[in-house]
Amino acid sequence: MPSDKNEKDTTDLQRRSVFKNTAAGTIGLVALNALSGSEAHAEEIIQPPQPVPEIAQQTARPTVRESVKITKLETFLVKPRWLFLKVHTNAGVVGLGEPIVEGRALTCAAAIKEIEPYLVGKDPRAVVHHWQAIYRHAFYRGGPILTSALSGIDQALWDIKGKLLGVPVYELLGGPTRQRIRVYAHAGTPELIRERKAQGFTAFKTGPGRLNGRYARAVENKAWIENAVAQFGRLREIVGKDGDIGIDFHGAVPPATAKILMKELEQFQPFFYEEIINCQNVDLMAEMAKTTHIPIATGERDFTKWGFRQILEKGAATILQPDLCHAGGITEVRLIAGMAEAYYATIAPHNPLGPISLAAGLQIAASIPNFLCQEQVSLGEGYIKNPFKVRDGYVDLPTGPGLGIELDEDAMKDKLGHDWRNAETYDPDDGSVVDW
Repeated sequence: MPSDKNEKDTTDLQRRSVFKNTAAGTIGLVALNALSGSEAHAEEIIQPPQPVPEIAQQTARPTVRESVKITKLETFLVKPRWLFLKVHTNAGVVGLGEPIVEGRALTCAAAIKEIEPYLVGKDPRAVVHHWQAIYRHAFYRGGPILTSALSGIDQALWDIKGKLLGVPVYELLGGPTRQRIRVYAHAGTPELIRERKAQGFTAFKTGPGRLNGRYARAVENKAWIENAVAQFGRLREIVGKDGDIGIDFHGAVPPATAKILMKELEQFQPFFYEEIINCQNVDLMAEMAKTTHIPIATGERDFTKWGFRQILEKGAATILQPDLCHAGGITEVRLIAGMAEAYYATIAPHNPLGPISLAAGLQIAASIPNFLCQEQVSLGEGYIKNPFKVRDGYVDLPTGPGLGIELDEDAMKDKLGHDWRNAETYDPDDGSVVDW
């Protein structure tokens, strides 16, 4: 009987060994596509369906058991008002992010420098773990600066992970959920609308027209309202019935005036009313949302899932606009999108920033079911090697690994450095401070 037991133990050991080797081979071939030894032989059998993009060929991808460590974080100011981030690794793979608060670029760069000691020497592939550590180990959590720094880092870590695995980020998030992604352009004059339409855009955003350049007052006169309505009407006519144009109140129109403006603009069926009041009073926003059938959009100045929770719970908006550079990066915006889906709300990522921010937004758009439209102000010309292209209002689904972009270092040489500051706006009649 002892010999039977030994024979059984030997058989079980062999089975476990076969299972272990099979599982390891599967991980090496399918998940990591390693290019050496027996795995290289397997690749002769399982070939990729199309050539690997150039940015995926920069370095051999390590296996899951091989060490990948972050070596340094590097930030640099980029015109007109951006801050780009590079997260370097010992594998030669560099992740890109955009950790910026407009007008506070140097402050964000300092925040990145303070976070760097935590990340250096760690494996970048534990993206969510690092998000949790950076966010929760700060006793004073959240806020625009720290969450924006975290957002840029999160983008860069997802970029690294995608590049190491040779797939777009949306593939790691269960996508794609669509084959092309609608984008909209800023256009505040008839000339700009016509120009953007010629470039392929079908969706646009503008702001309330100002009478004699004056911002809205707490209680506006009839002339100011009629001028704003007439200006929007002219733009709407050029856009046409088969296009869309939203209007951004920018949180700068006081509530009493905003209510009148919302009512008067309804005749043009705007795509959405954005930031009808400042984001600090969700109860009032919810009250105003109940007075119109036009969708309310908000979220560019809200951070993390906790900032968006009460907007959804109180019915303050049906279009959420988390900014991938402010709200917590790809990791957090995906969670916000999931929360929004439960309330039948859609996601229209905010992005008045650069091509890295746009690339991150496109990855989210390609991985969630409740996407609406992606804001952009730059398709990447003069910043990335293959700028995005708009056709019939859409950009194609990105196919490159990670965020799917590569900086054009030569083209960017004359765009490094800036000292952009926020506008300082005052009432022209009495000199008091006004929102912009």
